[in-house]
Amino acid sequence: MKLKPICLAVALTLSAASASVYATEAKPAAKADAKASKVAASQYTSVEGITEYRLANGLRVLLAPDASKPTTTVNVTYLVGSRHESYGETGMAHLLEHLLFKGTKTSGNLMDQLSKRGMQFNGTTFYDRTNYYETFPASEDNLQWALNMEADRMINSKIARSDLDTEFSVVRNEMEIGENNPFRVLWKQLAAVTFDWHNYGNNTIGARADVEGVKIENLQGFYRKFYQPDNAVLMVAGKFDTAKTLALIEKTFGAVAKPTRQLEKTWTREQARDGVREVTVRRVTDQQMAAVLYPTAPGSHADAAALAALGDIIGSAPNGRLHKQLVETKQAVNVANITFQLAEPGYAMYLAMLSKDQSVDAAKKTLIETVEGLEKSPVTEAELKRAKTNLLNDLEKTINDPQRLCVSMSESIAMGDWRLFFIQRDRIEALTLADVNRVAKNYFKQDNRSFGQFIPVAAPDRAVVPDVPDVAKLVDGYKGRAKVEAGESFDATPANIDKRTEKFNLANGAKVALLSKKTRGETVFGSLSLHMGDEASLFGKMVPSDLAADMLMRGSSKFTRAELDTKLGELKAKLNVAGSGQSVNVNFETVRANLPALLDVIREVLRAPSFSPSEFDLLVKENLSALESSRSEPQSVAAEAAKAKKNAPYKKGDIRYASSIDEGLAEYKVATLDSVKDFYKNFYGASNAEFTLVGDFDTAQVKSKLNSLIGDWNSPAKFTRAGNIGIAAKADSLKLETPDKANAFYMAELPFEMNDQAPEYPALLVADNVLGGGIKSRLFGRIRQKEGISYGVGSGLSMPALDKTANVTLFAMFAPQNLERLQNAVKEELALFVKDGITATELADAKQALAQTYALRRAQDPALAGALRGQLYLGRSMAFPAALEAKIASLTLDEVNAAIRKYIKPDAFAHYYAGDFAGAAKKAAAAK
Repeated sequence: MKLKPICLAVALTLSAASASVYATEAKPAAKADAKASKVAASQYTSVEGITEYRLANGLRVLLAPDASKPTTTVNVTYLVGSRHESYGETGMAHLLEHLLFKGTKTSGNLMDQLSKRGMQFNGTTFYDRTNYYETFPASEDNLQWALNMEADRMINSKIARSDLDTEFSVVRNEMEIGENNPFRVLWKQLAAVTFDWHNYGNNTIGARADVEGVKIENLQGFYRKFYQPDNAVLMVAGKFDTAKTLALIEKTFGAVAKPTRQLEKTWTREQARDGVREVTVRRVTDQQMAAVLYPTAPGSHADAAALAALGDIIGSAPNGRLHKQLVETKQAVNVANITFQLAEPGYAMYLAMLSKDQSVDAAKKTLIETVEGLEKSPVTEAELKRAKTNLLNDLEKTINDPQRLCVSMSESIAMGDWRLFFIQRDRIEALTLADVNRVAKNYFKQDNRSFGQFIPVAAPDRAVVPDVPDVAKLVDGYKGRAKVEAGESFDATPANIDKRTEKFNLANGAKVALLSKKTRGETVFGSLSLHMGDEASLFGKMVPSDLAADMLMRGSSKFTRAELDTKLGELKAKLNVAGSGQSVNVNFETVRANLPALLDVIREVLRAPSFSPSEFDLLVKENLSALESSRSEPQSVAAEAAKAKKNAPYKKGDIRYASSIDEGLAEYKVATLDSVKDFYKNFYGASNAEFTLVGDFDTAQVKSKLNSLIGDWNSPAKFTRAGNIGIAAKADSLKLETPDKANAFYMAELPFEMNDQAPEYPALLVADNVLGGGIKSRLFGRIRQKEGISYGVGSGLSMPALDKTANVTLFAMFAPQNLERLQNAVKEELALFVKDGITATELADAKQALAQTYALRRAQDPALAGALRGQLYLGRSMAFPAALEAKIASLTLDEVNAAIRKYIKPDAFAHYYAGDFAGAAKKAAAAK
């Protein structure tokens, strides 16, 4: 498993005197004058299809047009993050990110407006930057609105005391969620013990006391100082008209006056380390971890490419050295790595996750010897080649996806210039063994290590960490390469998708749907499902079915697990196999030229598994560790209580029966490789299968491969779907204790009889959207926006196609001490929802949001491949979702409110609350 940064960040310390500057020296942005609004953008440079323009007010603009997918992404990156916070003001950059969604004096709440338009959006804060982005169906109206909105909130956001008071609780809840995550807690502690002065040692979300004590005047000053056009980069990517878009940008952002203040560069740097540092975290959990952290070069330095390669060579699975030395020797369950590429000298971290019965001391010894042992055991040519392939494939996939590229550019911008993205790629391509071994020797050494406790040494062995190079000089004149080949302008309407899709059956009954179109970078996505067995033949075989599917990617007659991983990298491919019970799903992606070879690999994986005993042992341990680690997590505890009710119609051993954590542990402990082999032999085949492809491929070439892939693979056992049996709604309320957990979890369920052919289904989709399906929903507005007691809250409507087992689910994350407030808010909102129904405005907003959501889904090729596969299974076409969307568009207020009154029964919900309520009660009593 690869661990990614999760919106936490850390920041550079400013001088104590600057803390007051935000309130006293930073001036509000001047309103536009006639001169500012008439200055045209000037083209600055162009690299590989991305063109930079600059406005007179200092704003940098990046345009990356691509008409192959009917979506547009707007991303604004501000060069301010937690690195820029002053003493006592940690978390300010992140808190400001939250407040910028509260809107301006004229815009209204921006979360509401974005949700109303059905846009995908977010804001994130990290060490060196804050960014805000929106993705939406391409249209001049959507683009104009997004640009107007971003220009408006750049200088006119309210940053009001009333909004700050409400958002405090939301941010506190986000902190509590992080405190429940063992990795995030360990990461925070390791960073803190590593940096003496630099704000990279602070958690981006900030210290609780700082967030709660922040002065609104300082927050407003921080906003006025950093949220200005000369400290921002605007990027637009996807389908749009370049000339019209540039004119819109000149009209909106160009009207913002250039600020008069000058921003100073940050100057704090850490001294070379004098010895090992260690920290120990003790928390209630079922998982052990060991990690090492090493200060390293900034992301713009040449060493960053070698550090990225070392991350793959040392920390990846299954080919990485840590996987081989720790996981395969059963000293750890899993390993991971994070190599940060930051504006200033950052760090690399390597992590081992252990089960409760594995030795931390033994893992620590192996972890350190492996990471710091490259001088004795240098990187090999094969390791470097594999790492370069993996890294370059990831970069290529980013370039081929306009939305991903647009958002990812924030990181390179934060390092100093967007062109560093391409320079990093070039540096990775040029890496030599001498480079990576030199870099490993310099940084991965004892006196540059953090691991949990301090150990003095006789003589320091200091690392040489370079300063930030002159990025402007580094990128000056850089031309890059030819643009990635663009795709066609595809009309992603249901009718056109049906028109362009070819469907047919193979001789054994397998169903096929092929949608060939020209895509950016010649990408292609595929999906395959296999169905097997029946209720009687599968009784007692849930665990073998689960393990059989998971074993397919762990080796075949031609490939070991490691060799398979290498082969997929060579093919620029991703392949995932997962399943249990009656179905196995295969999802994959690659490029046109490599598709035939990938189909051969998929055939090998599915039809010639090796069932390695050593891999089987590792897999069982991974499953046991995952179950153990979930035992004390509030969300898992609440979900287990809910699924226990749904087991009522089934006997234990039935394929539809959901085992508890304890039952699952017992079942996996006695699982055998022979039972897995028997399951595969008796049930696997493709007589009942669906195969779909969407993207750039040769149809005739694919057809020639299908028979050998699945067409001649007959299923040994008959498939008869085991239908799900619904349960009657029954009111209940369970409070479940999870000691020493800062965050609690709530969920509620209301089952009822219905499937997606019911006439009321469209009305209930709208009802769910209004109740809790979006950011503008009733639950979100009340519990997060007004009450400020939950970071995440909402509802979900589960509507099956074949069974009448519909379900409404409510959920929320909250602090245990806020249980009563949450209960009252949910009760009141449900009562009002049923009593008064929804409004005409809510109906219109929900219709628009759902329409935009469906349009976005059809524009995403992986999602479309999955949707076509599902339609093959159900015997449907795109006419079904088209009819559903038409019905939603024509719904009346009376129809929706009638459906709400008929099916939403507030007194029939079963409620589940999991958290440390006893601990919260003790703290409350002590406070009195």
